[in-house]
Amino acid sequence: MSEDNCSRRQARRPTSPERVGKRNRRAPKLKAPSSEYTDANGNTLTLRGALKAATRREYADALAGTGGRASDTREDAWQRAVELLFERLAASWTIAGSPITRQRELLARYRAASQVERVWIRDVLREHCAENFPDVQAP
Repeated sequence: MSEDNCSRRQARRPTSPERVGKRNRRAPKLKAPSSEYTDANGNTLTLRGALKAATRREYADALAGTGGRASDTREDAWQRAVELLFERLAASWTIAGSPITRQRELLARYRAASQVERVWIRDVLREHCAENFPDVQAP
C-alpha cells in the first residue's frame, strides 16, 4: 500500500464519536398525549390523543353506513362506528384495579360492557373528540 492510499483512508474516517453510526440511529418516536377519564366506580379509561386521517375517514364511512350491507340498519352502522372509534382510541381500561391494555382484550371487554358502561364510554368519547378532534363527528 502506498503512503497516499493510507492517508486518504484515514481522512475519510469520522473524527468525532457523534458521527459514528449515524445511519443506525433512529429519531425518537413521537407520542401523542393521552387522556384519562374516571367513572363513578373508580374505573379509568385512557384514550389516545391522536387519530390518523385514514381512521377518521373509516369512522366517517362507518357512521354514514357506507360500505356495509344493504340490510344493515342505521343503528347497526352507528354501533359499528362507536366500536371502531373505541378500538382506535382506547389505550387502556382499568376496571376494579385490573388494567386491560391489549387491543383484543379491550375490544372484547367493550363488547361485554353493561348498558351503563357503554353510555359512560360514549360520553367519554364525545368529550374526548370535542377536545382533541373537532372535525370528527362524535357518536
